[in-house]
Amino acid sequence: MGIISDNLRDKVCVVTGAAKSIGFGIAAKYAASGAKAILLDVSPEVETSAKRLADAGWSARGYVFDVTDRDAVFDCFGKIVAEFGDIHALVNNAGVVDQRPFEETGPEVFERMFKVNVYGSAYCIQAALPSMKRNRDGRIVNFSSKSGKTGSALMAPYSAAKGAVIALTQSLAFEFAPFNIKINAVCPGITGDTGVWDSVSSGYIHNLKLPRGEVIKKFTAKVPLARLAAIEDVVDFVFFLTVSGEYCTGQAFNITGGREMH
Repeated sequence: MGIISDNLRDKVCVVTGAAKSIGFGIAAKYAASGAKAILLDVSPEVETSAKRLADAGWSARGYVFDVTDRDAVFDCFGKIVAEFGDIHALVNNAGVVDQRPFEETGPEVFERMFKVNVYGSAYCIQAALPSMKRNRDGRIVNFSSKSGKTGSALMAPYSAAKGAVIALTQSLAFEFAPFNIKINAVCPGITGDTGVWDSVSSGYIHNLKLPRGEVIKKFTAKVPLARLAAIEDVVDFVFFLTVSGEYCTGQAFNITGGREMH
């Protein structure tokens, strides 16, 4: 579980895409630190995931909703505030990925990449801001990607959407700094044991005609630290931005083992 902090005790921390993987790891770390962890996901599995944390004796609740439905987002956040109190932290982890040749990419792919990765993050931020402005304090962490810094081949719509997340983060950091709301983005590289890696690696196996072992070797060879990111690498950095990082806002932090240095 790594470092735990008392800074979040009894504070409401919301994580989207929290049914499993990185999102669940972040929510679990919040809950273990005494926060009121709110897990959101389009999958009903999120309720079972939240129950796992509650059964461990921590404060956790799961809600099923779609981040692309603005009315549903505002309704859900209203329920959270009514039951648990004002929102202190929001992690926009919910996202989708697509991998295919650009010339085979139709408008529906661009639409899905932007609706989930960009619009979904924006709607959740809009719904969380009243709490944070009221308290003149708050933390928002948006998930971009290495691909949002340096676009990835065969992933043009995803790269474009993740680049937009960085621009959104920077714009809002300026706008809401007067309210002491720190808004940052994280840009992980390929992270093992996640749905994104499963999807991307399968896509590369198909499109590059390489076996899985060769795909892994191809990507780890680009990383100075010579390994893929682990889920805990990402969880720990998001946790740091939530409990510390008092002078950090408007940044897009790389979690790439040195592959990205800008």
